[in-house]
Amino acid sequence: MAMNNVRSVRCILSSTKEAVKVACQRTYATGKAKKGSKGGGTADGPKASSLSKEIKSTTVVGANILKEGTDPKILPYSEYPDWLWHLLDKRPALSELRRKNLEALPYEDLKRYVKLDNRARIKENNSLKAKN
Repeated sequence: MAMNNVRSVRCILSSTKEAVKVACQRTYATGKAKKGSKGGGTADGPKASSLSKEIKSTTVVGANILKEGTDPKILPYSEYPDWLWHLLDKRPALSELRRKNLEALPYEDLKRYVKLDNRARIKENNSLKAKN
């Protein structure tokens, strides 16, 4: 009789382990989305853009942040200010500025040197205070 109880307990334990395995498995939805159903799933992948190539090449698509209005048109380069084309230019790092003669630096680089040097000194002082 004790042997039958052990077998039934083993059977219950093995079936619960299988149930736990099935319950803990990560599953994904399969199948095609029905027409008119919720969920937003697509059947075969991303849809092609409904905008023509002409519109994409003449306007900044998605730049309009207002509810009403249209996307701005792309202007010729001569219509934009000169400083715009230098925004992404590489500026010298602090180590590079320290190697140069400070009297010979242009005003913008000198201003950048002071700013970066001050920031580095503040970080160093903070790290020294944090260790004590």
